[in-house]
Amino acid sequence: MIYQLGSTLTDAIVLAIIARGDAYGYSISQQIKRVADIKESTLYPVLRRLQQKGYLETYDQPYQGRNRKYYFMTEAGRRQYQYYVEEWKRYSAEVEEIMMGGIQNE
Repeated sequence: MIYQLGSTLTDAIVLAIIARGDAYGYSISQQIKRVADIKESTLYPVLRRLQQKGYLETYDQPYQGRNRKYYFMTEAGRRQYQYYVEEWKRYSAEVEEIMMGGIQNE
């Protein structure tokens, strides 16, 4: 992908992934890599920020002899995710109009 993710869109994508179910850092980063080049070292500050804002909480689960930290969405996180979804619909429609508005059907 040639398009960069800003912090707001990264937050929205992380919340979208976690909205589908509790997830751990590596699994989140692998899903984000479908649309953007993100390193785990970039992801963890995003997860901490979302936690500090009250959108995410965590719990540990044993996995292969060690604990894995899972993230889950709070009620405030669900509300923020819904806000991002509505804003994305408006934004993507506007971008679509600008980008594709000049293309004629042949």
